[in-house]
Amino acid sequence: MKIFNELYEYNELLILNMKFRQEDMFTLAQGFTYISDLLNGKQLLKGADGEFIESYLKNLGKTDAQSQIDYLAERKVYIKKFKDESFNDYKKYSSLYVKIFFMLGVLIAVLLA
Repeated sequence: MKIFNELYEYNELLILNMKFRQEDMFTLAQGFTYISDLLNGKQLLKGADGEFIESYLKNLGKTDAQSQIDYLAERKVYIKKFKDESFNDYKKYSSLYVKIFFMLGVLIAVLLA
């Protein structure tokens, strides 16, 4: 969830940067926890999520500014989708873990009584 959240924010920053400032991608990534690792080739996710991020990063900086803006705007929709899905999974599984630990606590209390 955190990785896709940062990727979404970084994508927004890149779009604004391409339109107005034209700073280096690596300079912009310094304010993020995971983006610097991703830009340096570290694979943080596996499966379809990892492949999506890899293809996204592979196409950064390969074309002119206007094409990059169009590419980033298109990818924004997909990143938002992945971000929302990962947030929903996070909510679902975090509440599941709370329920499991609560039930374990009740079980231990019953066994001790």
